[in-house]
Amino acid sequence: MTEKTNPPPAATNAGPSTKRRLPLIGAIGLTVVAAAILVYELIAISGERAIAPVVATSDAGPAPVPLSSQPFSFLDKPVAVPELKFADGSEQLRTLADFKGRPVLLNIWATWCLPCRKEMPSLDRLQAKFDPAKFLVLTLSIDRAGIPAVKKFYADLGLKNLGIYVDQSSAALHQLGLIGIPGTLLINPDGMEIGRKLGPAEWDSPEIVALVREHFGLEESKASKGATP
Repeated sequence: MTEKTNPPPAATNAGPSTKRRLPLIGAIGLTVVAAAILVYELIAISGERAIAPVVATSDAGPAPVPLSSQPFSFLDKPVAVPELKFADGSEQLRTLADFKGRPVLLNIWATWCLPCRKEMPSLDRLQAKFDPAKFLVLTLSIDRAGIPAVKKFYADLGLKNLGIYVDQSSAALHQLGLIGIPGTLLINPDGMEIGRKLGPAEWDSPEIVALVREHFGLEESKASKGATP
């Protein structure tokens, strides 16, 4: 009869080599966890940057400029527009109420804003398509440098159909609740906002011209109908 032997009892105390390995394993584990957290945060930040506005330096300090154009957002019902005050090209004080009785496309912009600079010629062409007495493209600059800077910009780009309007205080940006420029409002003949858009656009594109005609019941001017696009 073979006598059974029991295995030796497990050691209650780890040897010196085991003690040295335990902190090392723990450190590696913490490093892996930290790396995973870092990767997750970088992905999250990257996603936020894709939709957040970038910051452009202006003569008035940092000012947000959208990374990309956003579609028009139309309201369920028209809302009142704050009383904006600004100067025209003759340095006369004007308000938005001066233009009641006709629909207005109000574009807030500045000469230092690159997307604004790019879209201005298309705004000029949009105005050329419609009688300004029936539909006004009102481009309101928030340049601290004032009317001279805007006049120079118009001359450099050969803009001929847009009026000059300047709000040197930049108050319009905050009064209208815009988070960046260019920002555009569609205003009905009663002076009420019906929709807005953040970011640049090709304003004389067939899609936007059709949108303007649809919402305001406008017809293009005879001169623009015969013109080559």
